Amino acid sequence: MTVEETLPFADWLRLREPADAAARAEDLLDAVRPRLTGDAPTVIHDLGSGTGSMSRWLASRLPGPQHWVLHDRDADLLARAAEGMTGVTAADGAPITVRTRCGDLTRLSATDLADGALVTASALLDMLSAEEIERVVDACVGRPALFAISVTGRVRLDPADPLDAQVEAAFNDHQRRTVDGRRLLGPDAVAATAAAFARRGVDVRERPSPWHLGPEQADLAAEWFRGWLGAACEQRPDLAGPARAYAQRRLADAAAGRLVVRVEHRDLLAGG
Repeated sequence: MTVEETLPFADWLRLREPADAAARAEDLLDAVRPRLTGDAPTVIHDLGSGTGSMSRWLASRLPGPQHWVLHDRDADLLARAAEGMTGVTAADGAPITVRTRCGDLTRLSATDLADGALVTASALLDMLSAEEIERVVDACVGRPALFAISVTGRVRLDPADPLDAQVEAAFNDHQRRTVDGRRLLGPDAVAATAAAFARRGVDVRERPSPWHLGPEQADLAAEWFRGWLGAACEQRPDLAGPARAYAQRRLADAAAGRLVVRVEHRDLLAGG
């Protein structure tokens, strides 16, 4: 398999789900649980739900009946997410219901989220622009908002390779690229989101949530590496030549269980 041959997006989300679950900063939930009490179902909005990994992870860690509203612009992913919630119950066994909303989540308003006791998202912020972050923050103010697994741009591979730093820098530049007139924030997104909440007088807590990928996660490490290197080469075509031998070395290490990868993320809780 070449670097360019990456998995379909839904398959990638399924592959990374266990690593996301292991990485999320669960202690942030201690500040959320007391806010989610009562006889009526708690309404939770999940932004950019993808195949539903965040809702599956979080629903079983929160008490009481819950009603999840899953937001995404991809109707197929939403259908997978809703199906994946079948049989999921709350931490105390209470029932969970789900509905989906297909559309541009960056255009949601405070009115759209007014019934929510909590807003969540995972692996979302780094794909937004500064303007979109401001709109999302405006929509969330007034209830806790938990944003998990946002990349910070820092990666460590063991064993180290001389090309690692160049690929990391090129990947981070790719994360900050302009797409259809939108300049993405990439690794700057967590800081921008925290600052946006702070300007609105909302307290923010942050925690590290890194992936630790060893021999047991070799398939994920290899797939992540392909995407990481592919984005770097797209940003810097001059890397394509040296990247061939680099990819062969790294993928051979992953297949042999010799590659260990740490991908840094941060989780953010606003208003908890």
